[in-house]
Amino acid sequence: MRNLNKKIEDWLSAISFAEAGEFETAKEIMKGNRRVLLALRSGQIDQKTLKYAINTCKRVGADLDILFVSPTGYVDPVLKQFTEELQRKGISHCLMQKNGDMKQKIIDYTDSHKEILFVVIESSDSLDVDCKGRDKRLSEVWQNLKCPLVVVMDMHA
Repeated sequence: MRNLNKKIEDWLSAISFAEAGEFETAKEIMKGNRRVLLALRSGQIDQKTLKYAINTCKRVGADLDILFVSPTGYVDPVLKQFTEELQRKGISHCLMQKNGDMKQKIIDYTDSHKEILFVVIESSDSLDVDCKGRDKRLSEVWQNLKCPLVVVMDMHA
């Protein structure tokens, strides 16, 4: 019930700002705290996956959380260019660099951040994601994910 009251208050506030001509403020209020998690691994960053994340955030009006799994201190030039592009396009983002098991880091992050709409990852054999068979099931770890998992893959590969 508290959540519903908060939404109604947000709608009424957004309406008030829109009536006063403050359209950007109204859009920000209506957007709420919608976030998409993009999970990347060092040495395996694909441009299609990055483009998908940008387009999706723009379409659904969400901010982007980037979980970069790599050795501590490693700076990927592709990721640096990507964050600069996000800034140019006005997409709010947060970059977190972690090391360890990517699947578990994704599960942990989505468990503690309920505002995540879905997770975007690149298809990889090491992540136990097989999207080619209808009867295939995700590994037990992925089944514990509390939001949808979007796998970006090259259909021509």
